[in-house]
Amino acid sequence: MTIQMLQSRSLSDSTLLSKWYLKNMIEPAQVIRVLNENKISFVLVGLHGLSAWMREPRGTKDVDVVVTAKQVKKAVQVLLAAFPNLEPIDLPVVTRLKDRETDDVLIDVMKPVQQPPRSVFKNCIDVKQGNESYRIPTLEMGLALKFAPMISLSRAEEDKYQDAHDFIRMVKNNAEIDLDKLKQLGELVYVGGGNEIVEMVRKVRAGEKLRL
Repeated sequence: MTIQMLQSRSLSDSTLLSKWYLKNMIEPAQVIRVLNENKISFVLVGLHGLSAWMREPRGTKDVDVVVTAKQVKKAVQVLLAAFPNLEPIDLPVVTRLKDRETDDVLIDVMKPVQQPPRSVFKNCIDVKQGNESYRIPTLEMGLALKFAPMISLSRAEEDKYQDAHDFIRMVKNNAEIDLDKLKQLGELVYVGGGNEIVEMVRKVRAGEKLRL
């Protein structure tokens, strides 16, 4: 089964699981449609964009997209127009769109102002689902997107372990990892990060513990 087929199935599964516990959920397909209709260039990331690599769909509250820097403002505007129950919280690296009544963050519009998100548009795969097309990160890009928060000094401890879980799942379920490419992407996180992320892959494959 191709990654495109896996992604199509995984997105349907993660959407269904999310709807079971979040009544005010905005579906990824809705976000994809709005962004496509307004010709916004984006990559679907977060759980909905990576669950195919993990082979483990699960529920999540928000839809995460990385949008090109010049289109962030427009993306936020069109999403707020499409979902008037949302209000924005503008932060340096992301604009979070939350439900006015529940305060649930339902969409994260990520700004490509730092690595590795800035490189996601060069490391993505096209997916078609129904009448809509969108992109998800490559396997190596997905691992880098999990690696960065895992080693972040500001990331909450419980979130780091969730990132580590996802990283391990991605490694165990995908034998063909381009380690040279992964090293390049890890180096974007910090100088020396390339060696560290490759070593993490080795540890997972060897059944050794990751120390965060």
